[in-house]
Amino acid sequence: MIDSILDYLVSHTWVGEVFLIVLGTAVAHLLARIAFNRLERRFEVTHNLYDDALLGAARRPLSYAIWVLGVAWAADVAGGTAEAEIYTYVDEVREVAVIWLLVWFAVRFIRFLEEHLSDASYRAVPVDETTALAVGKLLRVAVIITGVLMVLQGLGFSVSGVLAFGGIGGIAIGFAARDLLANFFGALMIFLDRPFSVGDWVRSPDRDIEGTVEEIGWRLTRIRTFDQRPLYVPNSVFTSLAVENPSRMRNRRIYETIGIRYADVAVLKQVVADVEDMLKSHPDIDLNRTLMVNFVEFGPSSLDFFVYTFTKTTVWAEFHAIKQDVLFRISDIVERHGAQIAFPTQTLYVEPTEE
Repeated sequence: MIDSILDYLVSHTWVGEVFLIVLGTAVAHLLARIAFNRLERRFEVTHNLYDDALLGAARRPLSYAIWVLGVAWAADVAGGTAEAEIYTYVDEVREVAVIWLLVWFAVRFIRFLEEHLSDASYRAVPVDETTALAVGKLLRVAVIITGVLMVLQGLGFSVSGVLAFGGIGGIAIGFAARDLLANFFGALMIFLDRPFSVGDWVRSPDRDIEGTVEEIGWRLTRIRTFDQRPLYVPNSVFTSLAVENPSRMRNRRIYETIGIRYADVAVLKQVVADVEDMLKSHPDIDLNRTLMVNFVEFGPSSLDFFVYTFTKTTVWAEFHAIKQDVLFRISDIVERHGAQIAFPTQTLYVEPTEE
């Protein structure tokens, strides 16, 4: 009886080895979690972009990698005494799993950098959000394609054959998906020329497009209109479309024509001079830009002078508040001189008739 038990234990020592390997894997996973928690508390003090990116990207892939390697090791031990065909695929499965875990880590690392390079809390000079998105997308695509080719090579496929097939297939796909390629290259031109960025207010005089840019994708650009509707514009449209970017204005212009009555011609010169002095002393008017106040026309029912100046702010709401203040001050100046703002009138002259 004892001899049979000993023979059984000797012939099944792999069970104990597998148990110890799985137990060791669980312990290693626990130690890795503790280590990551301690590193996270330490990195919170430094608040370094690359430290945080490395920690955030590696946590989950490394946890899975510990289990993948541990289970694969246990499968190797179990497969050494078993004759099941499934154990012959352990090496290939492990290789593919490791490659995809590395790809997953790289994609997470790139995504973290993409999301935080434009964050002022991480960098004194934040990277433009549109540039970060473009570079991040290109790097992720490159990493994923490289991972796919490595997996195919690991599974025994000829990478050169795959690339040759892809070249031939790419020609066929190019003819079938011209619009898709046009949108892709349109997005590439946006990223290179940078006529607008995420967050910019844009509008087109050619089409009914106006709003804030929310996302620049490889196929579509999403614009949020001022009534909060999402507008999806194919990127190929921007290659032949004129686009204004008011967000990059240096100033906003006040250009108004104001008329006073012909009866007030005697005070017109002084009104024009006082309006110009008011603008020159106004704290929100940019004196480095053109500033003109001139009498320009004998109108049909008014003496017209125009105001041409620029505000320091480009913010839409602030601009209108400043413009309102300027117009009220002009009204006060006209009233102070005993004049009045003219409104359209007509004088009917009736020639007397002889009786």
